[in-house]
Amino acid sequence: MAVRPICITGEPVLHSPAAEVEVIDDDVRALVADMFDTMEAAPGVGLAAPQIGVDARIFVYDWTDDDAVHWRGVAINPELLVSPPPVEEADEELDSEGCLSVPGERFPLVRSARAVLRAIDLEGEPYEIDAVGWLARIFQHENDHLDGVLYVDRLEHPHRKAAQKAIRKQSWGSPGRSWMPGVDNLEG
Repeated sequence: MAVRPICITGEPVLHSPAAEVEVIDDDVRALVADMFDTMEAAPGVGLAAPQIGVDARIFVYDWTDDDAVHWRGVAINPELLVSPPPVEEADEELDSEGCLSVPGERFPLVRSARAVLRAIDLEGEPYEIDAVGWLARIFQHENDHLDGVLYVDRLEHPHRKAAQKAIRKQSWGSPGRSWMPGVDNLEG
């Protein structure tokens, strides 16, 4: 379909809860196709509708785990059940996350090791995935976007301070900033 610009932190749609999807129609199917195209061009392993400026509770994901299992799908109106994350300091390497809406930056964030995703697919069918490890992290990250939360909002000091500094340095944090995958040389 089409690659769309990705909103950068500061765009209001990224910082407020997204609206429920009422009907799965051709417009939603076209949106999801664009989301997959945009995610692949970025490249990323997940993308939420607010990241391309659309106020809708939808995210897509595409990731292959260490056992060569390919996880690819769309989550419409997802519900995420998450166990509390461990109380520990974030590991600089193992817990490092990036975000296409804070492009080129990576910071460590402790997430729950397990999450259960309940959502609707493009055919309107409900499904459930019991995710562990990195897939659980992807689901938590993308679902946060639907609640108006970016991963940098969850960072602990000193990583939160470093993220805020990086955002100020790039003059982000206000509306109107975006980047185009495949055109702009940014990655997250």
